[in-house]
Amino acid sequence: MESYLLDWANLLLRWVHVITAIAWVGSSFYFVFLDSSLTPPEDPELRRQGATGELWAVHGGGFYHPVKFAVSPPQLPKHLHWFFWESYSTWITGFSLFTVSYLWNASTYLIDKSLMDWQPGAAIGVAVSFLAVFWVLYDAICQVFGHRRNGDRTVGLLVAVLVCFASWLACHWFAGRAAFLLVGAMLATSMSANVFFWIIPGQKKVIASIKAGQPVDPVHGKRGKQRSVHNTYFTLPVLFAMLSNHYSFTYSHPRNWAVLILMMFAGAAIRQFFVMRHGWKLGRNRHPLPYALVGVAVIAATVVWLRPAPSASNSVAANPGSAPAAPVSYAEVQKVLEQRCYMCHGAAMQMKNVRLDSPAEAKRHAQAVYQQAVVTKVMPLNNATGITEAERALIGRWFQAGAKAE
Repeated sequence: MESYLLDWANLLLRWVHVITAIAWVGSSFYFVFLDSSLTPPEDPELRRQGATGELWAVHGGGFYHPVKFAVSPPQLPKHLHWFFWESYSTWITGFSLFTVSYLWNASTYLIDKSLMDWQPGAAIGVAVSFLAVFWVLYDAICQVFGHRRNGDRTVGLLVAVLVCFASWLACHWFAGRAAFLLVGAMLATSMSANVFFWIIPGQKKVIASIKAGQPVDPVHGKRGKQRSVHNTYFTLPVLFAMLSNHYSFTYSHPRNWAVLILMMFAGAAIRQFFVMRHGWKLGRNRHPLPYALVGVAVIAATVVWLRPAPSASNSVAANPGSAPAAPVSYAEVQKVLEQRCYMCHGAAMQMKNVRLDSPAEAKRHAQAVYQQAVVTKVMPLNNATGITEAERALIGRWFQAGAKAE
């Protein structure tokens, strides 16, 4: 029953998390586009009021005319919309999902004893610390170097180094699948913390100054803009890290940390293309296509690097004279299932409502067993039961021969 309820919690939290993430990422992408597409106001009255940019757009049958005041508007409107609940809701649902999916069963999903043989409490503590420590170090880099000349470049370089080190460390301490998600959660936590600790407080100080009739300090807008730009470059790396748990060939690779770093770099490069593309249309910068090409080239190189070795069936096809593998009986496969799978899918426990300790049930779930144990090699999870490549191949031959139950 616990497994069943956890599955429902996982599903519902994932659903809400995706919805809130769409709202947050969508608004972030829109405002980056907006800032990059603004032109000086043509209306003298807007310029007199202090407007620094405007944009005309058409969408859904209507025309829109957003205007930006970089420091402060001439007066505050009665209704002012704040963009923060998208961020907070995404983080809350994301951390809750991480708790239900990984921290609740840390021994199964978070710990890989071949990497670190620690107790669940210690693994949970270190995982949560990853989120906090990265934010503290990232924030310190921004505060120390962000205001200096060429500070953005320095901050970008140092943060990139920090992300690479954190990715390497996570992949050496935690199970690959959990490590990728942990790095994504680490970046997402910093994104939400930027909103909570800098962007929104800065905006509140600006509004307080306007209401008090005092001059507005432009530093709040500059800091908020800096952190907002960081968030937009984090977005695609975070999305890759979150989606990667469905594709074991990424996180199960012996150099999974390098896979993660390369794909996050590619995402950031492609995001740079889209950020600069809006300004390029207005003649503000050079054509950003090289950034997209670099990102695509890195992805292509990673695809080639991770390509699977030729399978036994391909070897037979390439060498017609070689003898085909002998058919596999259920009795042979049953020995493997008993040793490697019954622990979680037998009489005592049926994880994901899958039971494999009878010929009928093994045949019924043969497709899933083949996909999980042979194709993606996700199961046994973190290879906790020590299944061998020869045993995986045995299951594969049994399935391809018709998954006979006798």
